[in-house]
Amino acid sequence: MSARKLSPHRKAFVAALAIVAVTLAILFAMGRPPICTCGYVALWYGDINASGNSQHLSDWYTPSHIIHGMIFYALGWLLFSKLGIGGKSAGKYSFTLAVFIEAAWEILENTSWIIDRYRSVTVNWGYSGDSIINSMADIGWMSFGFWLALKLPVRVTVVLAIIMEVVAAWVVRDNLTLNVIMLLYPFEFIREWQALG
Repeated sequence: MSARKLSPHRKAFVAALAIVAVTLAILFAMGRPPICTCGYVALWYGDINASGNSQHLSDWYTPSHIIHGMIFYALGWLLFSKLGIGGKSAGKYSFTLAVFIEAAWEILENTSWIIDRYRSVTVNWGYSGDSIINSMADIGWMSFGFWLALKLPVRVTVVLAIIMEVVAAWVVRDNLTLNVIMLLYPFEFIREWQALG
């Protein structure tokens, strides 16, 4: 009996799992802590200025990773549409690319260069990088955002992304937009406003 051939969608999923496994190995090799050094894993950790930030399964930066997935879906759909793979299939084929980009960010984010950059230009002075479980969860949250964008109408996806950005900015004075601005071209007035939170 011959082995059943994997469908393109299953191949994409297997490739995504392989990327996650390689990312896991790289983060271990970088010396990242597997879990929070506090010794436990929480489903939610809400204090962005404490040492447990970016160490657990979800936090106020989780919406940013969900939005990553939505953005990566849109970018993949555009890219694969140009290659002649249209409709919802374009989004499914681009999942592997989305996981690769998110995994690459998780590795880059945990380099001393990015950690030092966060400390120098944002209000996250005590940021020390992510635990491995947080990085893996971030890839999972991105995948969830990708799935939402795949399943929901574009308008609903956009509204959800805006709501997440507004809520995060309102509650903790930070979100994906502010994070990108402050990393690439920091404004002192934004930093001062964030410090008031």
